[in-house]
Amino acid sequence: MSDPWDGPAGQATRSRSARVPGQRASEPDGARPQGGRAAARAAARSHAAKRGRRARPAGRGKRALKIVGIGMSAVIVVTAGAGWWFYEHLNGNIHSVALDGKGGTEKADAFGRTPINILVMGSDGRTSAEDCKLGGGCGKTGVQTGSNADVEMVLHISADRSNATVMSIPRDTMTKVPACTDSESHQSTNGYYGQINSALQYGPACQVATVHQLTGIPIDHFVKLDFSGVVKMSDAVGGVSVCVSDNVYDTYSHLKLSKGSHTLKGDAALEFVRSRHGFGDGSDLGRTTTQHIFLSSMIRKFKSAGTLTDPTAVYGLADAATKALTVDDGLGSVKKLISLASDVNKVPTKRMTFTTMQTAPDPTDTNRLVVGADAKTLFSTIANDQSLTTGSGKKSAAASATAKPTASAVPAAQIAVTVENGTTVTGRASDIATALTDQGFSSATTTANAPSPATTTTLTYGTGQKAEAQTAAKALGLSSAHLKQGTGTGLTLVIGADWPSGTSFPGGSSSPAPADTQAAVSNAHASTADQAKTCAKVSPYKTVSVNGVSMTPAEAYAAARGKPDSDS
Repeated sequence: MSDPWDGPAGQATRSRSARVPGQRASEPDGARPQGGRAAARAAARSHAAKRGRRARPAGRGKRALKIVGIGMSAVIVVTAGAGWWFYEHLNGNIHSVALDGKGGTEKADAFGRTPINILVMGSDGRTSAEDCKLGGGCGKTGVQTGSNADVEMVLHISADRSNATVMSIPRDTMTKVPACTDSESHQSTNGYYGQINSALQYGPACQVATVHQLTGIPIDHFVKLDFSGVVKMSDAVGGVSVCVSDNVYDTYSHLKLSKGSHTLKGDAALEFVRSRHGFGDGSDLGRTTTQHIFLSSMIRKFKSAGTLTDPTAVYGLADAATKALTVDDGLGSVKKLISLASDVNKVPTKRMTFTTMQTAPDPTDTNRLVVGADAKTLFSTIANDQSLTTGSGKKSAAASATAKPTASAVPAAQIAVTVENGTTVTGRASDIATALTDQGFSSATTTANAPSPATTTTLTYGTGQKAEAQTAAKALGLSSAHLKQGTGTGLTLVIGADWPSGTSFPGGSSSPAPADTQAAVSNAHASTADQAKTCAKVSPYKTVSVNGVSMTPAEAYAAARGKPDSDS
C-alpha cells in the first residue's frame, strides 16, 4: 500500500507551504538555516564555545530528571509491593488457635503495666513426614495424629520489662488435667489424673489450662514448636553454640559430640535439646538444664548486632519462626509477634533467669514426679511479678546464700498458720488456709472452728514470732491493729464477722506478700542467660547402651568411634 502522504510517482500531494510540522526544507550539504530556531541554537553553541565548555542541549536535563523520577517511582512501587508481599507471606505462615481464657487473666501493676506469661511447648508429634523423619517412631504407624508436650516452659516477662523468668516443668510430672475439648480435632476429656505433657492431646488450650491449674500462674499466650521447628530456628540463626563437659553419645537421641564447644545446626540441634540420657542423671530433669543452655545461647545470638542488622538473617529468622510456630490468636500476626520480640529484647540477658520447677519422686511410681515443696514459692514469685535477679543481674539479696538470717527473712514456706473460723459462714477457714498455701506458706497450715464466735479478726503469735505474723498479715491484707502477742507458740488466725468473704481483708492491702526468693530458687537449677561459658554436664551414670551393653555416654562415645559426630 502506498504511503497516504505520497501522490503519483511519489510526488507530494501537499504544497511546500504546507509541510508536515517539524519537517525541514532541503538544503545544501554543510549549510545551516540562518533564522528561527536553528539560528538560536547556533548562537547558543557559539556562546558556549567562547566560555570554553560544551553546551547541554535544551530540554535534555529535564528529560533525564523525568527518567530518574520514573525509575525511582518504579523502585518504590516494587519495594513496597515486595514488603507487602513479605508481610502477607509471613502472616500466612502463622497457625493460630484460640485460647478462650483457659489460662486466667494477668493483673496490671500500679502504673497500669501488665506482665506477660507465655507457655512455650515443644511437641513430640509425628504429624508430618518431616517430623517422622526427624523424630522416628513412624515405621509401623506412619504419620500420626495427636502429640505430647515433652517440653514445657513458662516464660514470664515482668510488667516493667526489666526482667524475665523461664520455668521448665518436667514432662514426667503427674497432675490433674481438667475437662477439655480440642477446638480443632474436637477430641475431648472429662478430666483425669495423669502425666502433665499428655494434656496437649486435647489441644494447646488444654495444656495451658493444665499448667494454670497446677501453678496458679495466669497464662496469657502459648507458643508451640515441633521437631522441624527446632531445626528451622537453629539454622536460621546460623547455628547455636553449646558446650559439653565430656565426650557424649546418647544412643537414644543420637547426639554424639566430643568434649568442648560446638555450633549446632539442623539435626544436631534437635538431638541436643531432645537428649535426656546424655546429661544429668539421665532423666528429664537433666534435659531441662541443657535446654536452658541451648536457649540462653540462642537468645544471645538473637540479641547480637550481627543477627538483627543483617537483612538476610532477619528474613530467614522471620520466615523460619512463622513457619515453625503455632500460637494463640493473641499472637497470631506478624505485628503482634514483633511486639513480643521487642518486649523480650528489652530484658538484659543477665536478668533472664532460667529455673526448673522443684519436684519429688512420685510415691506410687519412681519413674514419675510430683510437685516439690518449694515449687509453690517459685510459682508465687512468677505470679506476683517478682524478679529473681537484682538490677545488676546478680541474685537478689534474699536469694544470696551469704545473707545474714534475720527474723524478717523467714521464708513463707516455713510459716504455718492455724486458721480458725469465728464466723457463721461455712468454709471460711478452708478458703483462707488455701489462699495462704497458694502464696507459698507451709503445707502444715491447718483449719479449725474457733472456740466461740468472733466479732473482730485477730492474728495471735507466740514469743519471737512477730516477723512471721507480719509476713502472714501482709499476705492477707491485715493491718497491725489485728496482730497481738499471745502466751503460746505458733500463729493462730481467728476470722471474725468483719471478714465474711474473700481472701484479702476488706479495706486492707490487696498486694500479696512477696514470696521468698531464696526458697524460690532452692533446688531449681537457676541460671541466667548471660552465662556463656556454662557446659552441659554429661551424665556419669550408665544411661545408654551399645550393642546391648550398658555404658555411660562417655564410654559409648569411645565405643562408637566409627559413627560420625553430630556436628561433623
